[in-house]
Amino acid sequence: MENSDISEQTLLPDSAYELCDRLRAGASGVDLSRTWPSEQIRSCAELGLFRWFIPEAYGGWQWNESQILEGYLELSQSCLTTAFVVTQWHAACRRILASENQTLKERLLPQLASGEKFVTVGISHLTTSRQHLAKPALAAELLADGRLLLDGYSPWVTSACAADTIVVGATLADGRQVLVALPTDRVGVQVGPGQSLLALTASCTDQVTLQQVEILPEEILAGPIENVMALGTGGGTGGLQTSTLAVGLTLAAVDFICQQAEQRDELLPVAEKLASDTEALRIVLRDLTEGRQSIAPGELRQRANSLVLRATQAALSAAKGAGFVSGHVTGRMAREALFFLVWSCPQPVVSANLCELAQLQ
Repeated sequence: MENSDISEQTLLPDSAYELCDRLRAGASGVDLSRTWPSEQIRSCAELGLFRWFIPEAYGGWQWNESQILEGYLELSQSCLTTAFVVTQWHAACRRILASENQTLKERLLPQLASGEKFVTVGISHLTTSRQHLAKPALAAELLADGRLLLDGYSPWVTSACAADTIVVGATLADGRQVLVALPTDRVGVQVGPGQSLLALTASCTDQVTLQQVEILPEEILAGPIENVMALGTGGGTGGLQTSTLAVGLTLAAVDFICQQAEQRDELLPVAEKLASDTEALRIVLRDLTEGRQSIAPGELRQRANSLVLRATQAALSAAKGAGFVSGHVTGRMAREALFFLVWSCPQPVVSANLCELAQLQ
Protein backbone atom coordinates (compact mmCIF):
# COMPACT_ATOMS: atom_id res chain seq x y z
CA MET A 1 0.00 0.00 0.00
CA GLU A 2 1.30 3.46 -0.86
CA ASN A 3 1.86 5.73 2.15
CA SER A 4 -0.43 8.40 0.74
CA ASP A 5 -3.24 5.92 -0.01
CA ILE A 6 -4.67 5.00 3.37
CA SER A 7 -8.14 3.52 3.59
CA GLU A 8 -11.03 5.20 5.38
CA GLN A 9 -11.03 2.25 7.83
CA THR A 10 -8.09 3.85 9.72
CA LEU A 11 -5.76 1.11 8.54
CA LEU A 12 -2.25 2.50 8.87
CA PRO A 13 0.52 1.84 6.35
CA ASP A 14 3.28 -0.63 7.12
CA SER A 15 5.69 2.26 7.69
CA ALA A 16 3.68 3.39 10.73
CA TYR A 17 3.93 -0.02 12.39
CA GLU A 18 7.62 -0.30 11.50
CA LEU A 19 8.16 3.10 13.11
CA CYS A 20 6.34 2.06 16.27
CA ASP A 21 8.42 -1.12 16.49
CA ARG A 22 11.55 1.03 16.38
CA LEU A 23 10.22 3.44 18.98
CA ARG A 24 9.18 0.64 21.32
CA ALA A 25 12.65 -0.90 21.15
CA GLY A 26 14.24 2.37 22.18
CA ALA A 27 11.71 3.64 24.71
CA SER A 28 13.48 2.41 27.84
CA GLY A 29 16.78 3.82 26.61
CA VAL A 30 15.17 7.20 26.03
CA ASP A 31 13.78 7.22 29.56
CA LEU A 32 17.07 6.18 31.16
CA SER A 33 19.25 8.54 29.11
CA ARG A 34 17.01 11.56 29.91
CA THR A 35 18.31 13.21 26.73
CA TRP A 36 16.33 14.42 23.74
CA PRO A 37 15.33 11.39 21.60
CA SER A 38 17.22 12.33 18.46
CA GLU A 39 17.29 8.76 17.11
CA GLN A 40 13.55 8.37 17.67
CA ILE A 41 12.83 11.64 15.88
CA ARG A 42 15.17 10.66 13.04
CA SER A 43 13.14 7.48 12.61
CA CYS A 44 9.96 9.57 12.56
CA ALA A 45 11.36 11.59 9.67
CA GLU A 46 12.69 8.56 7.78
CA LEU A 47 9.37 6.70 7.95
CA GLY A 48 7.20 9.69 7.14
CA LEU A 49 5.51 10.46 10.46
CA PHE A 50 5.67 14.22 9.97
CA ARG A 51 3.91 13.87 6.63
CA TRP A 52 0.84 12.47 8.40
CA PHE A 53 -0.22 15.94 9.48
CA ILE A 54 0.73 18.11 6.49
CA PRO A 55 -1.47 18.74 3.40
CA GLU A 56 -0.36 17.26 0.12
CA ALA A 57 0.24 20.74 -1.29
CA TYR A 58 3.17 21.10 1.11
CA GLY A 59 4.60 17.61 0.71
CA GLY A 60 2.50 15.77 3.27
CA TRP A 61 0.08 12.84 3.17
CA GLN A 62 -2.84 14.71 4.78
CA TRP A 63 -4.20 11.92 6.95
CA ASN A 64 -7.75 12.35 8.16
CA GLU A 65 -8.55 12.74 11.86
CA SER A 66 -9.40 9.08 12.40
CA GLN A 67 -6.09 7.99 10.92
CA ILE A 68 -4.21 10.50 13.05
CA LEU A 69 -6.02 9.23 16.15
CA GLU A 70 -4.97 5.65 15.41
CA GLY A 71 -1.46 6.83 14.70
CA TYR A 72 -1.23 8.59 18.06
CA LEU A 73 -2.60 5.55 19.87
CA GLU A 74 0.12 3.40 18.30
CA LEU A 75 2.82 5.98 19.03
CA SER A 76 1.90 6.44 22.69
CA GLN A 77 1.85 2.68 23.25
CA SER A 78 5.37 2.50 21.84
CA CYS A 79 7.18 5.52 23.34
CA LEU A 80 5.23 8.12 25.28
CA THR A 81 8.13 10.59 25.26
CA THR A 82 8.30 10.59 21.47
CA ALA A 83 4.52 10.75 21.16
CA PHE A 84 4.43 13.76 23.51
CA VAL A 85 7.17 15.53 21.54
CA VAL A 86 5.19 14.92 18.34
CA THR A 87 2.02 16.45 19.85
CA GLN A 88 3.91 19.69 20.48
CA TRP A 89 5.31 19.64 16.94
CA HIS A 90 1.78 19.00 15.68
CA ALA A 91 0.35 21.87 17.76
CA ALA A 92 2.85 24.25 16.19
CA CYS A 93 2.02 22.97 12.70
CA ARG A 94 -1.69 23.51 13.27
CA ARG A 95 -1.04 27.15 14.13
CA ILE A 96 1.12 27.57 11.04
CA LEU A 97 -1.50 25.91 8.82
CA ALA A 98 -4.22 28.18 10.23
CA SER A 99 -2.20 31.32 9.50
CA GLU A 100 -3.00 33.64 6.62
CA ASN A 101 0.74 34.15 6.11
CA GLN A 102 0.99 32.12 2.93
CA THR A 103 4.63 32.96 2.27
CA LEU A 104 5.69 31.63 5.65
CA LYS A 105 3.61 28.48 5.18
CA GLU A 106 5.21 27.79 1.81
CA ARG A 107 8.66 28.23 3.33
CA LEU A 108 8.21 26.23 6.52
CA LEU A 109 5.74 23.44 5.87
CA PRO A 110 7.65 21.44 3.21
CA GLN A 111 10.72 21.43 5.48
CA LEU A 112 8.61 20.30 8.43
CA ALA A 113 6.93 17.55 6.40
CA SER A 114 10.28 16.08 5.38
CA GLY A 115 11.74 16.36 8.87
CA GLU A 116 14.50 18.68 7.60
CA LYS A 117 13.41 21.29 10.16
CA PHE A 118 11.83 20.86 13.59
CA VAL A 119 9.23 23.09 15.23
CA THR A 120 7.58 23.27 18.62
CA VAL A 121 5.14 25.50 20.45
CA GLY A 122 5.21 27.89 23.42
CA ILE A 123 1.75 29.31 24.02
CA SER A 124 0.65 27.91 27.39
CA HIS A 125 1.08 31.30 29.06
CA LEU A 126 -1.77 32.65 26.91
CA THR A 127 -4.24 30.09 28.28
CA THR A 128 -3.18 29.61 31.92
CA SER A 129 -3.25 31.91 34.95
CA ARG A 130 -0.19 33.72 33.58
CA GLN A 131 -2.45 35.49 31.07
CA HIS A 132 -3.90 37.52 33.97
CA LEU A 133 -0.57 38.80 35.31
CA ALA A 134 -0.17 42.58 35.54
CA LYS A 135 2.91 42.21 33.37
CA PRO A 136 2.55 39.55 30.64
CA ALA A 137 4.92 36.62 30.80
CA LEU A 138 5.92 37.45 27.22
CA ALA A 139 5.34 41.05 26.13
CA ALA A 140 5.33 42.37 22.56
CA GLU A 141 6.00 45.90 21.35
CA LEU A 142 4.75 46.79 17.88
CA LEU A 143 7.13 49.13 16.05
CA ALA A 144 6.14 51.63 13.38
CA ASP A 145 7.62 49.53 10.57
CA GLY A 146 5.60 46.45 11.54
CA ARG A 147 8.39 44.67 13.39
CA LEU A 148 7.83 43.33 16.89
CA LEU A 149 10.10 43.29 19.92
CA LEU A 150 9.47 40.39 22.32
CA ASP A 151 10.58 40.50 25.92
CA GLY A 152 9.91 37.97 28.69
CA TYR A 153 9.60 34.21 28.72
CA SER A 154 7.55 31.23 27.63
CA PRO A 155 7.47 28.89 30.64
CA TRP A 156 6.77 25.40 29.26
CA VAL A 157 8.28 24.70 25.86
CA THR A 158 8.97 21.12 24.83
CA SER A 159 12.06 20.28 22.73
CA ALA A 160 13.03 23.91 22.26
CA CYS A 161 16.70 22.85 22.45
CA ALA A 162 16.19 20.85 19.23
CA ALA A 163 13.80 23.20 17.42
CA ASP A 164 14.63 25.50 14.53
CA THR A 165 11.40 27.45 15.07
CA ILE A 166 9.08 27.98 18.02
CA VAL A 167 5.51 29.16 17.58
CA VAL A 168 5.15 31.56 20.51
CA GLY A 169 2.43 33.90 21.70
CA ALA A 170 2.95 37.38 23.17
CA THR A 171 0.78 40.19 24.53
CA LEU A 172 0.89 43.88 23.61
CA ALA A 173 0.41 46.69 26.11
CA ASP A 174 -3.18 47.23 24.91
CA GLY A 175 -4.07 43.58 25.58
CA ARG A 176 -3.97 42.39 22.00
CA GLN A 177 -2.00 39.25 21.29
CA VAL A 178 0.17 37.87 18.50
CA LEU A 179 1.46 34.49 17.39
CA VAL A 180 4.84 34.43 15.70
CA ALA A 181 7.25 31.91 14.18
CA LEU A 182 10.36 32.56 16.26
CA PRO A 183 13.70 31.36 14.85
CA THR A 184 15.63 29.89 17.76
CA ASP A 185 18.94 31.27 16.47
CA ARG A 186 17.68 34.85 16.73
CA VAL A 187 19.75 37.19 18.91
CA GLY A 188 18.25 37.42 22.41
CA VAL A 189 16.72 33.92 22.49
CA GLN A 190 17.88 31.76 25.40
CA VAL A 191 16.64 28.16 25.38
CA GLY A 192 16.67 26.02 28.51
CA PRO A 193 18.22 22.54 28.19
CA GLY A 194 15.22 20.78 29.75
CA GLN A 195 14.10 20.38 33.34
CA SER A 196 14.54 17.17 35.30
CA LEU A 197 11.03 15.72 35.55
CA LEU A 198 9.47 12.73 37.26
CA ALA A 199 8.90 11.28 33.78
CA LEU A 200 9.39 12.37 30.17
CA THR A 201 12.58 14.26 31.05
CA ALA A 202 13.87 13.42 27.57
CA SER A 203 11.19 15.69 26.10
CA CYS A 204 13.48 18.55 27.21
CA THR A 205 10.65 20.76 28.41
CA ASP A 206 11.91 24.05 29.81
CA GLN A 207 11.60 27.82 29.81
CA VAL A 208 12.56 29.93 26.81
CA THR A 209 13.68 33.48 27.66
CA LEU A 210 13.52 36.34 25.16
CA GLN A 211 15.37 39.62 25.61
CA GLN A 212 14.34 42.30 23.10
CA VAL A 213 14.01 39.73 20.34
CA GLU A 214 13.19 41.15 16.94
CA ILE A 215 10.37 39.58 14.92
CA LEU A 216 10.02 40.58 11.28
CA PRO A 217 6.55 41.28 9.82
CA GLU A 218 6.82 38.19 7.60
CA GLU A 219 7.30 36.02 10.73
CA ILE A 220 3.93 36.98 12.25
CA LEU A 221 1.40 34.14 12.10
CA ALA A 222 -1.63 35.91 13.58
CA GLY A 223 -2.59 39.21 15.18
CA PRO A 224 -2.26 41.61 16.77
CA ILE A 225 -5.78 40.74 17.86
CA GLU A 226 -7.68 40.17 21.08
CA ASN A 227 -7.63 36.55 22.25
CA VAL A 228 -5.48 35.26 19.41
CA MET A 229 -5.89 31.70 20.71
CA ALA A 230 -9.57 31.79 19.74
CA LEU A 231 -8.61 31.86 16.07
CA GLY A 232 -9.08 28.58 14.22
CA THR A 233 -6.24 26.11 14.65
CA GLY A 234 -6.75 24.44 11.33
CA GLY A 235 -9.04 21.75 12.67
CA GLY A 236 -7.79 18.60 14.26
CA THR A 237 -8.02 16.77 17.53
CA GLY A 238 -5.79 19.13 19.49
CA GLY A 239 -8.14 19.20 22.48
CA LEU A 240 -8.20 15.39 22.58
CA GLN A 241 -4.50 14.74 22.12
CA THR A 242 -3.62 14.42 25.80
CA SER A 243 -6.51 12.04 26.40
CA THR A 244 -5.36 10.06 23.36
CA LEU A 245 -1.87 9.69 24.81
CA ALA A 246 -3.37 8.54 28.12
CA VAL A 247 -5.43 5.87 26.36
CA GLY A 248 -2.37 4.77 24.40
CA LEU A 249 -0.31 4.34 27.57
CA THR A 250 -3.24 2.47 29.10
CA LEU A 251 -3.28 0.09 26.14
CA ALA A 252 0.40 -0.65 26.70
CA ALA A 253 -0.17 -1.36 30.41
CA VAL A 254 -3.18 -3.58 29.71
CA ASP A 255 -1.20 -5.49 27.08
CA PHE A 256 1.46 -6.23 29.70
CA ILE A 257 -1.16 -7.49 32.17
CA CYS A 258 -2.79 -9.66 29.50
CA GLN A 259 0.55 -11.25 28.68
CA GLN A 260 1.10 -12.02 32.35
CA ALA A 261 -2.41 -13.43 32.64
CA GLU A 262 -1.57 -16.09 30.09
CA GLN A 263 0.58 -17.75 32.76
CA ARG A 264 -1.22 -16.54 35.88
CA ASP A 265 -4.94 -17.30 36.10
CA GLU A 266 -5.47 -14.92 39.03
CA LEU A 267 -4.77 -11.99 36.72
CA LEU A 268 -7.48 -12.91 34.19
CA PRO A 269 -10.35 -10.97 35.85
CA VAL A 270 -8.10 -7.91 36.22
CA ALA A 271 -6.93 -8.10 32.61
CA GLU A 272 -10.46 -8.56 31.28
CA LYS A 273 -11.93 -5.66 33.27
CA LEU A 274 -9.18 -3.23 32.38
CA ALA A 275 -9.28 -4.30 28.71
CA SER A 276 -13.05 -3.77 28.66
CA ASP A 277 -12.79 -0.32 30.25
CA THR A 278 -10.03 0.67 27.86
CA GLU A 279 -11.95 -0.44 24.78
CA ALA A 280 -15.01 1.50 25.96
CA LEU A 281 -12.91 4.64 26.35
CA ARG A 282 -11.27 4.08 22.99
CA ILE A 283 -14.73 4.02 21.38
CA VAL A 284 -15.63 7.29 23.11
CA LEU A 285 -12.40 8.81 21.84
CA ARG A 286 -13.19 7.72 18.29
CA ASP A 287 -16.71 9.11 18.57
CA LEU A 288 -15.46 12.52 19.67
CA THR A 289 -12.80 12.54 16.96
CA GLU A 290 -15.41 11.80 14.30
CA GLY A 291 -17.82 14.44 15.61
CA ARG A 292 -20.20 12.19 17.56
CA GLN A 293 -20.59 13.91 20.92
CA SER A 294 -21.11 11.00 23.29
CA ILE A 295 -19.54 12.79 26.27
CA ALA A 296 -17.81 16.10 26.87
CA PRO A 297 -14.05 16.19 26.23
CA GLY A 298 -13.51 17.12 29.89
CA GLU A 299 -15.28 13.98 31.05
CA LEU A 300 -13.17 11.93 28.64
CA ARG A 301 -10.00 13.44 30.12
CA GLN A 302 -11.17 12.66 33.66
CA ARG A 303 -11.92 9.05 32.77
CA ALA A 304 -8.66 8.70 30.82
CA ASN A 305 -6.66 10.04 33.77
CA SER A 306 -8.35 7.63 36.15
CA LEU A 307 -7.93 4.63 33.87
CA VAL A 308 -4.27 5.24 32.99
CA LEU A 309 -3.39 5.52 36.68
CA ARG A 310 -5.25 2.31 37.54
CA ALA A 311 -3.91 0.34 34.59
CA THR A 312 -0.27 1.30 35.07
CA GLN A 313 -0.43 0.66 38.83
CA ALA A 314 -1.96 -2.72 38.09
CA ALA A 315 0.81 -3.51 35.60
CA LEU A 316 3.43 -2.56 38.19
CA SER A 317 1.73 -4.77 40.77
CA ALA A 318 1.57 -7.66 38.30
CA ALA A 319 5.29 -7.31 37.65
CA LYS A 320 5.97 -7.65 41.40
CA GLY A 321 9.43 -6.68 42.59
CA ALA A 322 10.88 -6.70 39.09
CA GLY A 323 8.67 -3.74 38.20
CA PHE A 324 10.28 -1.67 40.95
CA VAL A 325 13.75 -2.08 39.47
CA SER A 326 14.92 0.96 37.53
CA GLY A 327 14.48 0.41 33.80
CA HIS A 328 11.55 -2.01 33.98
CA VAL A 329 8.77 -1.08 31.57
CA THR A 330 6.02 -1.10 34.22
CA GLY A 331 7.92 1.25 36.51
CA ARG A 332 8.38 3.64 33.61
CA MET A 333 4.70 3.45 32.70
CA ALA A 334 3.63 4.09 36.31
CA ARG A 335 5.74 7.25 36.39
CA GLU A 336 4.56 8.37 32.97
CA ALA A 337 0.91 8.06 34.03
CA LEU A 338 1.46 10.82 36.61
CA PHE A 339 2.15 13.20 33.72
CA PHE A 340 -1.57 13.28 32.92
CA LEU A 341 -2.43 14.69 36.35
CA VAL A 342 -0.58 17.93 35.61
CA TRP A 343 -0.11 18.51 31.86
CA SER A 344 -2.79 20.72 30.25
CA CYS A 345 -5.25 19.48 32.85
CA PRO A 346 -8.36 21.72 33.19
CA GLN A 347 -9.29 22.65 36.76
CA PRO A 348 -12.60 20.71 36.71
CA VAL A 349 -10.63 17.59 35.75
CA VAL A 350 -8.06 18.26 38.48
CA SER A 351 -10.88 18.63 41.01
CA ALA A 352 -12.58 15.44 39.85
CA ASN A 353 -9.31 13.50 40.03
CA LEU A 354 -8.65 14.84 43.55
CA CYS A 355 -12.12 13.84 44.69
CA GLU A 356 -11.66 10.35 43.29
CA LEU A 357 -8.27 9.97 44.98
CA ALA A 358 -9.78 11.15 48.28
CA GLN A 359 -12.80 8.86 47.71
CA LEU A 360 -15.17 11.81 47.95
CA GLN A 361 -17.26 10.51 45.06
